Amino acid sequence: MPRNLFIFCLLLIANCISGSEDSEFCVKPDGVEVESKKCLATSNFSKKRYILYDVNPPEGFNLRRDVYVRVAVFVKKLLEENGEFDWNLVLPPWGNLYHWRSKNIGSQVGLPWGLFFDVSSLRKYIPVLEMYDFMKEYPSIGGEISLDIVYVLQNDEEMFKTGKFKDKNEIADCAKGKVRYEKIGKNKFTGNFWGYLNITARDVKCLTFQGTTSGLTKNLQPIFRSVVFDHMEIALHDFYGSKDYWTARRSMRYNQELYEIANEFRKNKLNSADLSDKTERPTDWKKEKGRRSALGGSYLALHLRRRDFLIGRSESVPTIENAALQLKKKLEELKLKTIFVATDAENEEYEELKKYLEDYIITKFIPSEYVRNKFKDGGIAIIDQIICSYARYFIGTHESTFTFRIQEDREIIGFPSNTTFNRLCGKEKKCSQGGKWEIVW
Repeated sequence: MPRNLFIFCLLLIANCISGSEDSEFCVKPDGVEVESKKCLATSNFSKKRYILYDVNPPEGFNLRRDVYVRVAVFVKKLLEENGEFDWNLVLPPWGNLYHWRSKNIGSQVGLPWGLFFDVSSLRKYIPVLEMYDFMKEYPSIGGEISLDIVYVLQNDEEMFKTGKFKDKNEIADCAKGKVRYEKIGKNKFTGNFWGYLNITARDVKCLTFQGTTSGLTKNLQPIFRSVVFDHMEIALHDFYGSKDYWTARRSMRYNQELYEIANEFRKNKLNSADLSDKTERPTDWKKEKGRRSALGGSYLALHLRRRDFLIGRSESVPTIENAALQLKKKLEELKLKTIFVATDAENEEYEELKKYLEDYIITKFIPSEYVRNKFKDGGIAIIDQIICSYARYFIGTHESTFTFRIQEDREIIGFPSNTTFNRLCGKEKKCSQGGKWEIVW
């Protein structure tokens, strides 16, 4: 036994022996056996518990942001209802996602949350820590971290066949070819642990799951100090659209430098500033109050999704010419002359849009080499979203999570909802603008 571990064991046993006679149990840290009938666990080491999670690899940046809210609300409820343990959420590093296609900007794998979000702001809602901080404080042997258990969530295919959905949480056989873990020894599984080769798990179980995140509470056993939920996108929101949802969402402030870059662009290219636009916000999100008085900059913001939507959702995606006709009509109605465009369209399509709207100012954010190399594709996407969220009027793309996140930001800032929940029609002449998920304070 290593000398440091031996000393730790002695201290732990001494702590238990000196505990109150009224205490009935002592939580045993991983890898340490303590023989004591009655002992008091007073150390933070034994009470700290970690929730880790991952999602299906093809899922995009903005869906993953939504999954974070689900897990954050889940952890918040654990803290409120189970005070026995100190629950902490480990933030999964960002990987090389489908839409992150830029070349020559360095690695886009294993990116920390702090690159995109204000982690100190997240901590005002629940205790969170970056993966690299978790790896520093979690016990390891020879540099290898062994997590207690991984639950791989699976859909109940029978429910999809019958259309009859009911809550379900059952240990089941793993779906063939869909599990990213392999047993390599007794109590040892390897797999795709966020790209880290020095992380393994003692056990992996597949879980046929249908329901909300709170249903996973039953899988948190006291002996588990670290629990991973893989395919967490399968678990549904407990309180989608509720005050709990919006409180967690409001805590997701972006990296301050991203705001500064976006605000500089607003100032120089769009003649937009918080004071004149009535979009000032308190530094601390907890001091925000509900309102509908935000005016926004004198420009229309457009999220024009193309690429995969041209195939998967072709009916709801307009041609560039048709999009221009709809935009021109709206600009005349609003008496605006400027459009900010956030798009994944090829440059040829962007130039085509400008051609059809030659009487208007059409602009988009073009990042500097510094911004591209530091903040990668994810940060550039957030800058686009920030600029869109401060516009006088926003038009999004039907069923796009990129659009959803902008709409949420505009709800938090305090815009009238009729300036936010809008979209271009596809092949149909008239189309429903969809539901309005308004903020709850």
